[in-house]
Amino acid sequence: MKKKLVIFGTGDVARLAHVYFVRDAGYDVVAFSVDRAYRTSETFGGLPLVAFEDVPTTCPPSSHQMFVAIGYGQMNHGRAAKYAEAKALGYELATYVSSKCTWLSDNPPGDNCFILEDNTIQPFVKIGNDVTLWSGNHIGHDATIDDHCFLASHIVVSGHVHIYPYCFIGVNATLRNSITIARETLIGAGAVIMKDTVESGVYLPPRAKLFSKSSSEVEL
Repeated sequence: MKKKLVIFGTGDVARLAHVYFVRDAGYDVVAFSVDRAYRTSETFGGLPLVAFEDVPTTCPPSSHQMFVAIGYGQMNHGRAAKYAEAKALGYELATYVSSKCTWLSDNPPGDNCFILEDNTIQPFVKIGNDVTLWSGNHIGHDATIDDHCFLASHIVVSGHVHIYPYCFIGVNATLRNSITIARETLIGAGAVIMKDTVESGVYLPPRAKLFSKSSSEVEL
């Protein structure tokens, strides 16, 4: 029998989670949910849209799992808060690991993780609860990613890196080996991090600038 799943959220992450959980993980997604104050329709994505306050009655935790499909806003604190609320109601939080992910660690991920295709998870990696790894990342051996982190795509996390809770790491960032990414660090797209970060620090690389010539004037 397929596991019944309620997805919290109506944004892009929720829409994608619906596809991944159904097509690749064999779940039966039965409803979406949002807080009552944000419920503006009866349905979403062709399924019932249930007020979160009513979910324990309509989709009880004894027979349903939940996935909190919220992005990285507020440095992941919004998702973490709803994650805690769902757990307090007694829900098991579902984790998705793509069948196209290369998982070589003996350590399973925590709950409410969303780990997409083409990630490489090397031996001895540890991944906590409520972690999102978008597609195409390299997580090097002996790395640790703590709870409530969001890693975008094509990031290189080298061996023995420790990423503390509530971090966001942007696309194409590179983290050298054996460094610490402190709690609530924000690393921008394309940044190269060579040393330990500071808590709540923001690390942005130089941005591309508009060249003086137009594309038709430049020889390729």
